[in-house]
Amino acid sequence: MRRLIDDGFQAFNAARLGEACRIFSDKMLLPEHDTTIGLTVAGALTPAGLGGCVVELMERGLIDFVISTGANLYHDLHYALNFTLHRGSPFVNDVELYEQGVIRIYDVLFPASVLLETDTYIREFLARWGVDGPVSTAELHYALGRDLIERQPGCQEYSVVAAAADLGVPIYTSSPGDSSIGMNIAFHELMNGSGLMIDPNKDVNEVCSFILAGKKNGCVILGGGSPKNFYLQGQPTLWEVYGIPKGGNDFFIQITTDSVVWGGLSGATPAEAVSWGKVNPGVLPDTVVAYCDSTIAFPLFCEYAVGSEYGRRPRKDLMHKRDEYVASLRQEAIAARPEHTVPTKREAGPSGERPR
Repeated sequence: MRRLIDDGFQAFNAARLGEACRIFSDKMLLPEHDTTIGLTVAGALTPAGLGGCVVELMERGLIDFVISTGANLYHDLHYALNFTLHRGSPFVNDVELYEQGVIRIYDVLFPASVLLETDTYIREFLARWGVDGPVSTAELHYALGRDLIERQPGCQEYSVVAAAADLGVPIYTSSPGDSSIGMNIAFHELMNGSGLMIDPNKDVNEVCSFILAGKKNGCVILGGGSPKNFYLQGQPTLWEVYGIPKGGNDFFIQITTDSVVWGGLSGATPAEAVSWGKVNPGVLPDTVVAYCDSTIAFPLFCEYAVGSEYGRRPRKDLMHKRDEYVASLRQEAIAARPEHTVPTKREAGPSGERPR
């Protein structure tokens, strides 16, 4: 794999993928850098079968925490619960699929019963768990993963959610209501009178605390979307809101089909991220965007990393260090607070607006 990518991928986005592989394997994973690495996942990648790549990276300590769309985590549960997803075609008749009770994700097909039975499992898990207050999404996914391992022994070999719980890798979702997991939490509140709530403040502070604690910080971004921004906003949260100048990410790798010309965050380059304090301005040579389909590029990327000299690291077990790191974040924020003045009512203009 290394020979193919190093010697065969010579130009255009093949070369960019080669850069991404080398930045990750030869720089981000250097033991002396001790980089805290976040993986962000957008697009229907677990239904496409890429969960195994994520499990392998987690097991080897090559990623330390994950931010994913809720949909990827929900569809990952199908594998943990031993349901089957099928190869299909994007050109089938969707009216016929609907009449036959078949769900389509581009060219992945599965019966609607998979959704219904997965939903039933989630609702039963929430009742068993019995939590009646605010939690971070990492807490939710950890408890969900532990429950899966207990009820489906061995599922951590092919389920991202279960493997993350087993390996101490926290998983966050940046928009928890935007998935079937969130839909079933809403059911749990409405129908069971539960006080279980997803607290996004906990998610923001936990991710920021990981970034602050890292000797160096780096990200691998699949697709873009909300998970990309949720990770990258950590650095501006530290300097802009808490007054802690961490300095921006040291490494940035993105695999995406989104173009910069449309102005969306998904296609925004690491150079643009410099202006926000998301990327350290001195490390742009250690950033790259490969404009590729993640279902093609990410398995190649992972195989390259696994076969590299530093293809295994001690796991950071961030799941069980969250309270410690958030406490440190709070202490540093308190110490930095006098450097920031809070506008008072007297500073407001006649119309009530603050002067610019």
